[in-house]
Amino acid sequence: MRVVIAEDLALLRDGLQRLLRDNGFDVVAAVEDADQLRLAVLREQPNLVITDVRMPPTHTDEGLRAAIELRRKTPNLAVLIVSQYVERTYAQELLADGASGGVGYLLKDRIADVDEFVDAARRVAAGGAAIDPEVVAQLVGARERGGVLAELTPREREVLTLMAEGRTNAAIAGQLVVSTGAVEKHIANIFAKLRLPTGGDAHRRVLAVLAFLQGSGD
Repeated sequence: MRVVIAEDLALLRDGLQRLLRDNGFDVVAAVEDADQLRLAVLREQPNLVITDVRMPPTHTDEGLRAAIELRRKTPNLAVLIVSQYVERTYAQELLADGASGGVGYLLKDRIADVDEFVDAARRVAAGGAAIDPEVVAQLVGARERGGVLAELTPREREVLTLMAEGRTNAAIAGQLVVSTGAVEKHIANIFAKLRLPTGGDAHRRVLAVLAFLQGSGD
């Protein structure tokens, strides 16, 4: 798994390199700004990019905008945002870009478990999703729901929210104190109501999560 890291804080950048290498990732480049990120992706052709949102020179949204640009050029590129901030406008664009690569958005302050972070990175690299609960809350709370999403029951919305966080069916069942079979039934109902194409459940999970975060499905 070839990874490019973009993080302007040297201590965190070095720490991410060691962590990922210790867990079997091949970190092919670790850079400190968005321009270097673009060059590294062009040169190294990674499977996964892990980037902060705010980087030099303006420390506003350079990393996230670079990630969006790179996904447009390479739709199968997986991107994991790791930041202190939820940049709603560009996060929405990243999640709605229709690219085939996995996507994730985690908040640095909420990454308390190394194994969970590594699992999230692997899941995104494999084409899945890993969205921090606070990111989900901010994106969902920013607007009214409508369209097909309005057809979901409250329980189905709970299940879909936990899916957005990257939870497995077993983890969702544990969180909601229901059986795994009940979770599977809710997920099947979600897929049907969102009119998702038949195919691999992993891909349909991502499509469902993206529809939820976009507030679409009309």
